Amino acid sequence: MNIKKCASAGTMESSDVYVEIKPCDDGIKIELESVVEKQFGEQIKKAVTDVLDETGIENADVRIVDRGALECVIRARVETAVLRGREEI
Repeated sequence: MNIKKCASAGTMESSDVYVEIKPCDDGIKIELESVVEKQFGEQIKKAVTDVLDETGIENADVRIVDRGALECVIRARVETAVLRGREEI
């Protein structure tokens, strides 16, 4: 499955994450901006990639603006953005 339209989830509040997802034709692209990128950047990207794999997304442009969110919050926000992007909710 692929993303049909631009969608987002989350906020820019402390301890939250803002996720924006757009259609793309050449694989998965992840742009990360995080206050904890040096410490947890790879783990954040892995959580995003795992959710995209679990939801069957093969092509997407994903922008993540993290403000110190827990992994469960990141995963939930990415999943919500995917569902909105696929026009399922």
